[in-house]
Amino acid sequence: MSRPPTPGYCLVLTTVSTAQQAETLARQIVEAGLGACVQIEAVRSIYRWQGALCDEPEQRLSIKTRADRFEALERFIRAHHSYETPEIVQVPITAGSAAYLQWIDEGSQGGPDEPEPEGQFALP
Repeated sequence: MSRPPTPGYCLVLTTVSTAQQAETLARQIVEAGLGACVQIEAVRSIYRWQGALCDEPEQRLSIKTRADRFEALERFIRAHHSYETPEIVQVPITAGSAAYLQWIDEGSQGGPDEPEPEGQFALP
């Protein structure tokens, strides 16, 4: 059974260059309580950057979290990301099973004011 529209949950998307970066960032996000789950998928991105057409393999992270965690998650991604301008996109979850949304609540319970992370994302 589906729950009525719920503006309190979202999916946050970002991409990184390598599988190792994706795994590291995903684990850090879940360990920090900023997301209940992070799925990692290999994708191919074709885009324009600084006037050049680029065609690169990337890893997409789909982060399930509460909407009120977005700002802290965005700060965390920016502090740990290797890209100058990382993709950080919020997609609202408008409905979902009550049990699943409760699970997102439980997995996104990090403190409201996490300290700003130090340094940039370390490449392996």
